[in-house]
Amino acid sequence: MLKKIPADAVRLGMYLHAFEGSWLSHPFWKNKFILDDPEDVQRLHQSGLTAVWIDPSKGVDVVDPAVVLSTTPASAPPPEAPTAPVVARCSARDELQRAARVLNRSKKAITELFNEARLGNAISVESCLPLVAEISDSLARNSSALIGLARLKHKDEYTYMHSVAVCALMVSLARQLGLSEDAVREAGLAGLLHDVGKMAMPVEVLNKPGSLTDAEFAVMRSHPERGHALLLAAGAIPASALDVCLHHHEKFDGSGYPHRLQGEAISLFARMGAVCDVYDAITSNRPYKKAWNPAESLARMAQWTGHFDTQVFHAFVRSVGIYPLGSLVRLESGRLGVVIDQHPEKLTEPLVRVFFSAKAKTPIQQLDLDLSRPGANDRIVGREDPAQWGFGNLDDFWR
Repeated sequence: MLKKIPADAVRLGMYLHAFEGSWLSHPFWKNKFILDDPEDVQRLHQSGLTAVWIDPSKGVDVVDPAVVLSTTPASAPPPEAPTAPVVARCSARDELQRAARVLNRSKKAITELFNEARLGNAISVESCLPLVAEISDSLARNSSALIGLARLKHKDEYTYMHSVAVCALMVSLARQLGLSEDAVREAGLAGLLHDVGKMAMPVEVLNKPGSLTDAEFAVMRSHPERGHALLLAAGAIPASALDVCLHHHEKFDGSGYPHRLQGEAISLFARMGAVCDVYDAITSNRPYKKAWNPAESLARMAQWTGHFDTQVFHAFVRSVGIYPLGSLVRLESGRLGVVIDQHPEKLTEPLVRVFFSAKAKTPIQQLDLDLSRPGANDRIVGREDPAQWGFGNLDDFWR
């Protein structure tokens, strides 16, 4: 029999089955576990939660039956909180400023976290969870805004902001796959920590502006295992985060590293991490290469036979949009435009800012077209390469 009790009645040795509220409301990375650490009891008492569900068959029972608020059979557990927080969706334009603040705070926090790792200090999961929560909230309001801004990182901040971006992409992908509330949270945490092993790499190799030598590349290929060792030493890291750290460079056809795992021998989270890691890498400016535009990146990734789990990749495309923010598209009318927002249910009909005539090869008056609206008299017929048209930074159209 499961019992609902006030949070302040929780004591050491109880088995927590569920929390009242979503995972954004409590300080733990999972919902079901036994309370065997006095610090965890104190954290729960200070969390602001009103109540929790315990399973006395797996842990300590209440001393005073009067504190029990309600009961339910273990075979009929209390309803889970929704996978995504209930947050009103808004436009990309309305979310941009909030998303920018979230990214700035995340950059500062992850930089401090990774520098501690570089110094050999243990990583605290507790310090990561507020970042995942803030990123998750922003994505719930408008996923395009934060993911779009995270892509625009400077090459000198790539190592840190890449982890923040992959966290966001993992949360978005986990929701697209319909994963549970706990799994969404773990996916975000795994994305945030997946590249911590780069803190063990020589700085001159990590930030080298040119191509790596074979010896340098061999050093860089050791970062998954070095990161896995760092996380193991930290303790209290979810197994899913450890796995993504170690295996996000595995490929579906078995040609990846470090263990040449193949197919479903690679965990779902690691297959997700592989897609998210590559997408952010190729759409970001790096010390040794310029970013590809987002639509071109998706098209190229789709052609890499054997690299990704096809089903995971297709879900990823749906999560970032067939035409991600900043994509240059050609319309049936012959106009060129930049995608400035998306319709979550109509991925082929985003909000486009037209600015150029492909027929006349001249700029035209800018106009925002919502292709998802009834009566819209234009449609996208294809992606375009900004470089072939000599266009500069198209992200200025939306950010």
